[in-house]
Amino acid sequence: MRAFILAAGEGTRMWPLTDTRPKPLIPLANKPIIEHILDALVEAGIEKISILIGYEGRQIAERYGYSYKGAKIDYVYQNERRGTGDAVLYASKYNDEKFLILNGDLYFEKSAISDILGHDNAVLGVYKDNAESYGLLIGDENLEEIREKVPSSSGLVNAGVYVFHREIFEYIKRVELSPRGEIEFTDAINMFVKEHDVKIVKYNGLWLDIGYPWHLLDATKAYLEKMKCEIGGEVEENVVLKGKVCIGEGTKIMSGTYIEGPVLIGKNCKIGPNAYIRPYTVIGDDCHIGNSSEVKASIIMNGSKVPHFNYVGDSVIGENCNLGAGTKVANLRLDEKNIRVVVKDKIVDTGRRKLGVIMGDYVHTGINVSIDVGTMIGSYAAIAPGAKIKGIVSTRSRVF
Repeated sequence: MRAFILAAGEGTRMWPLTDTRPKPLIPLANKPIIEHILDALVEAGIEKISILIGYEGRQIAERYGYSYKGAKIDYVYQNERRGTGDAVLYASKYNDEKFLILNGDLYFEKSAISDILGHDNAVLGVYKDNAESYGLLIGDENLEEIREKVPSSSGLVNAGVYVFHREIFEYIKRVELSPRGEIEFTDAINMFVKEHDVKIVKYNGLWLDIGYPWHLLDATKAYLEKMKCEIGGEVEENVVLKGKVCIGEGTKIMSGTYIEGPVLIGKNCKIGPNAYIRPYTVIGDDCHIGNSSEVKASIIMNGSKVPHFNYVGDSVIGENCNLGAGTKVANLRLDEKNIRVVVKDKIVDTGRRKLGVIMGDYVHTGINVSIDVGTMIGSYAAIAPGAKIKGIVSTRSRVF
């Protein structure tokens, strides 16, 4: 069986993290999202993997080449994004009889693959109390219909993992354009189930659809709660490590630092002296968390520096950012209501009472910058000393 990963989309809802990379290469626990999927495929015994690429797809091809842990990889370029059905149809170029089809922006436990592989035609389903943002799976054992975005619904939803015989391609070719002008894979499936049995495979393990940047914080929490730990760096005297704390090779934890796990720290980092790192934090490789800085439930990507007198809470900091001394991030509204942000010109309720900043790569702030809750900062932005910022800061902006 061939695995076919859909990884061509622009990931506009994940801005600013997709300024500089395709969505599947956004790191989750210091490893790209798509790499978690590749690991699951290899462990399940899949030997042929094809990846559909588009926006910044060259980065995926350059990173993984043509083999991954013994599995062969090849790439198909999608010139024009015309919907999920059109994306799946690119797999028809292969002669395989059966395909494992996966969205390239999911995080799930490896057992999800083994659960679905034994079926001829199947859709993976996960239970959601609030299913109105997903495709609701109608049917008991066999799928009768995928019903999109049913208001006030709950139940099994489409998890974006499928097994289909190649006959599915003929049904995709018959699909008419949706109101948004796309060829929808779910429309093809709804036609297919009228003439073929399609199994609903109920999956009870961890599954997360990473649709918005703050979903990375949820996925990180889930990952850290189950991770196994090793300490590969140097820990000086008068350091407190409490709970599960993983430390990469070449990292130095300096005196006076207090770390409450679960926390994951990458390679060649400098932490401290006198830093405070709180639970559910991931720090990438080559980072610096310095004197009197506090980081809580956040993601600090490779090469970024939170060097002195900083507070970062419930935030995502991109690669190679530098926070000036005294830069602080607010993460809680005064009225303690859910934080709302603007995504693609629409106000979105994040569902979170606490959310700091989503910061793209190569952002620099001056000293004593104040960043309000739910702020989104585009890559390569520069923020002048003493500035107070909120809302949207565009890519390559200069804020004075």
